Amino acid sequence: MAEVGSPSRDLKKRHRSTSREREHHHHHRSHRGEHETKNRRASPKRSQSPDSKRRKDDEMKVDESDKRTNGTSTTKQVPLSLEEMLERNKKEQEAVAKPKFLTKQEREAEALRRRQEEADAIHERDRDRERRDRERRRRDKDEQPADRGNADEEREEAAVKERYLGIVKKKRKIRRLNDRKFVFDWDAGEDTAVDYNPIYKEKHEIQFFGRGHIAGIDLNKQKKDQSKFYGDLLEERRSEGEKDREKARLRSDREKDERRRFDERHWSEKDLDEMMDRDWRIFKEDFNITTRGGNIPHPLRSWEEAGLEKSILDVIKLAGYKEPTPIQRQAIPIGLQNRDVIGIAETGSGKTAAFLIPLLAWIRSLPKVERSIDADNGPYALILAPARELAQQIEEEAVKFGKHLDINVVSVIGGLSREEQGFKLRLGCHIVIGTPGRLLDVLQNRYLTLQQCTYVVMDEADRMIDMGFEADVKSILEYLPVTNQKPDNEIAENTKDFYSKDKYRQTVMFTATMTPTIERLARTYLRRPASVYIGSVGKPTERVEQIIIMCSENDKRNKLLDILDRTFEPPIIIFVNQKKAVDILAKGLIKKGYNACALHGGKGQDSRDLALQQLKQGQKDILVATDVAGRGLDIKDVSLVLNYDMAKTIQDYTHRIGRTGRAGKAGKAITFLTKEDSAVFYELKEVLLESPVSQCPQELLNHPDAQNKPGTVVTKLCLHFPNTWSLRCTIVCINVFLPNHCDDLRDVIDTMFKASHPNVSETRRQHLIYSLLDMIEEDRDKKNKQDTDETNDEEDDIDLAEKTERDGECKLCGCTQRITIHHMIPKLILKRMRNSGKESVDVAKYLVEVCRPCHNEIHRIWPHSELAREYQTVDMLLEAPAIQPYLNWKRKRERTA
Repeated sequence: MAEVGSPSRDLKKRHRSTSREREHHHHHRSHRGEHETKNRRASPKRSQSPDSKRRKDDEMKVDESDKRTNGTSTTKQVPLSLEEMLERNKKEQEAVAKPKFLTKQEREAEALRRRQEEADAIHERDRDRERRDRERRRRDKDEQPADRGNADEEREEAAVKERYLGIVKKKRKIRRLNDRKFVFDWDAGEDTAVDYNPIYKEKHEIQFFGRGHIAGIDLNKQKKDQSKFYGDLLEERRSEGEKDREKARLRSDREKDERRRFDERHWSEKDLDEMMDRDWRIFKEDFNITTRGGNIPHPLRSWEEAGLEKSILDVIKLAGYKEPTPIQRQAIPIGLQNRDVIGIAETGSGKTAAFLIPLLAWIRSLPKVERSIDADNGPYALILAPARELAQQIEEEAVKFGKHLDINVVSVIGGLSREEQGFKLRLGCHIVIGTPGRLLDVLQNRYLTLQQCTYVVMDEADRMIDMGFEADVKSILEYLPVTNQKPDNEIAENTKDFYSKDKYRQTVMFTATMTPTIERLARTYLRRPASVYIGSVGKPTERVEQIIIMCSENDKRNKLLDILDRTFEPPIIIFVNQKKAVDILAKGLIKKGYNACALHGGKGQDSRDLALQQLKQGQKDILVATDVAGRGLDIKDVSLVLNYDMAKTIQDYTHRIGRTGRAGKAGKAITFLTKEDSAVFYELKEVLLESPVSQCPQELLNHPDAQNKPGTVVTKLCLHFPNTWSLRCTIVCINVFLPNHCDDLRDVIDTMFKASHPNVSETRRQHLIYSLLDMIEEDRDKKNKQDTDETNDEEDDIDLAEKTERDGECKLCGCTQRITIHHMIPKLILKRMRNSGKESVDVAKYLVEVCRPCHNEIHRIWPHSELAREYQTVDMLLEAPAIQPYLNWKRKRERTA
């Protein structure tokens, strides 16, 4: 028995030793491979093992042999020269040194990109940490080779035992799909008892010595303790200096993250003392504020930051001003520094409060007793307005503030009793508001004195100048005392005496446009002013949708009634150019059942006040007015402005439609346009194209009067284009704007062709443009030269063109000028025909009716045309193959270009 069992035991030992060596060799190779991979990641420059070097050398030899086989060779990369390196470094330094200003959208995109990079970096750190954890857990498992070796030995012994005992596992037979033989065997996977009874599905696990412990050992606890051991060991080996440096690094990272989070906050989340220069720039961009002048204070973020006394803040809140408007945010801080201000803002931007609040703050800073005594010596402030309605509107706002602050306000306007207004002035006041004509009247008649006036406001200064009040304004300003006039130096910006009567005179001017007259007035009476620009100055607000309706004068009434029948909420303002037309239209609307009232300069002041009051209080729904109501009036919630008559200038049109879309609300403006309004077609088209919420109708866009600015000199050129559009392409008459000094004439012609012929292909348009340029250059070169031979020929031949001029339509260009009869065959051919004895040739069939420019151009160009030599009559020319593809056929023989 011993001898029989001995070979099997020897064989088992041999197999076992072989298996152990193979397993140990495999484990050693895998561990060494992982160790080499780790070393390569940690230090790429570390020397490699002999095996890896040998493998790498073999791979390099194979690559070299492949390259030699393929006949390819790698080209050695040539290093950059010293000049190239210096040039590249210079370009990089210039690119870094050049400042780059980013827009709001670019800054937002840059912030989003940085945040995305930070998030990606955090995710990458998390993935690295998870990868290291998985690596550590795998290493911990690899550190238990004995258990794995025992399992392998057991599997090996079981395999040897099954081999010697002849135990063979029966494999499941796979039946083919087309095999019809019935299978009687059951597969273990087909047993449904596992799903039916949970006893067979979940086997019972025996727990030794408590949960999770087998034979008193918890593997998870062992791994955890092992990790803790290594962590404690590394912590003990650290020196105190290393620990301090690690703490400092962590603290620096926390401070950097906190500082980055702090700096990226929006300006609305910061306190006033935390605002940086970058935050103020973003703030101004958000509110579309632009300033000019030195030492300009920062704008207001809220009313509380203005530094006003509590009583004024209470009145502001009582008046319903929740947040300052853009012009108020910047103009009020400047006004509180006793600086002269030029405010340029769109209509409806809150300019009245922008100059009233600094004025009220200064008056309230004076002693109350002193104010009551000085009330008899003239006003502290003078406010000029171009229209009575605007002056009354400013008076309403001033009274709204003044009655709570013990400040008296008096208005001096035309249309009312001068004696009554003089009586109010003698009773004493602090602020006087008036129109230039009546103010000059009361000053000349000694009803008013300005000996202590130190605050002057000119509202809507451009309109005052346009209405002819420039002389009156200058005369009024001459009545101001010279003792408090500012010097034109740095002393003018000194604010130490601002809260006293001894301060320098302060002048504030608000305008919608800066004309040369306004600039001259500002240079005369303002000292070192600070200019404030809000939004797109002089342009319609972006919240107003502009609709243009092209119609005739007789269709206006019906279209107006159709529009009013729509669901437009009152109030509605209808603008008409003539005073008489205002009354007629208002009466007609009243007869139709509409609740309308009229307002124009011919009415008395009481009637004008009543009309505005009824419209504001809701007693009237529609106001029919002239341009008197076009500027300065603030009527709340106007839903529709209808220009029954188009304004004479685009500036008046802008102010008209500015009556709607105020206080952040949207509005709509409808304009009736007739052919009599052609003077404003071009500028109106430009305004519509610039508006983001409006569309320019195609009829206006393609109208001839909308193609060139009024006053532009248009030159008519007759140009020759062989083998192009129909007959008209032989002699083409086009209108081209040719400046005296045109640097890029090609762009001008390209723009003209795109507007007049949008359906022409790009290739054909470029061909025509270059032909035009050649002809224009040739025409300029020969402008002052005459061909004497051609002139002599014209004198010898019979000139039918001079004898037969009449009104009609040119057969070539289609214009309606005085036309002449011109020979379609050149004079050279006529001479040859006559010389050959054909004196009785029928000249009539060789004639065509053309205008004088086409006639002159034919004389100059036609003899040199190949078409003229081949096709000598109009009918023959129309049958030319080069012309046929470009003809449009209406009937059998009727052709049009």
